[in-house]
Amino acid sequence: MPGAVFLRGDRVSLHTIEEGDLDLLNENVNDPRVRRPLTSATPTTMRSTEEFYEDVVSDDDSVNLLVCVEGNDGNPEAVGDIALFKIHERTRWGELAISIHPDHWGEGYGTAASRLLVEYAFDERNLHRVQARVMATNDASRRVWEKLGFEQEGRIRENQFVDGEYVDTLYFGLLESDWRAREH
Repeated sequence: MPGAVFLRGDRVSLHTIEEGDLDLLNENVNDPRVRRPLTSATPTTMRSTEEFYEDVVSDDDSVNLLVCVEGNDGNPEAVGDIALFKIHERTRWGELAISIHPDHWGEGYGTAASRLLVEYAFDERNLHRVQARVMATNDASRRVWEKLGFEQEGRIRENQFVDGEYVDTLYFGLLESDWRAREH
């Protein structure tokens, strides 16, 4: 059962992660359909649940949340996770990452959740910029960031090895001023 509501939007809510949610997160990130297009994912079953919780979820410098939708029973159902991490207080920037379970791809949950976390980053954390990175072959993730106004700022050529081939990583960035200028 997802933890307390952290942020709520029209389509999704973001909840704190509790130890009881870790099996779901491990299952999601270890699904090859999810892990393959992620730039930094490694199977988490190599670490114990306690290590994962201590290293990732309870990190004071990061915001790690469950992405939830209303389930058939009216209770929140976790469909993925999202993070704001690598937060640099002095220069006021951080990085975003999201993964949605394949059963829920194409439903707009990634964009809705990312919008909530971008708002949080600028409104509550007072960040100046946020960034995200995706493999060049991950069109769905690229579209999420573009819909939210992120601009492609860079490309690292052939730095990921996926399914027997080298793949580029694309970097996207969004400034607070550009976010504020857009109509949401």
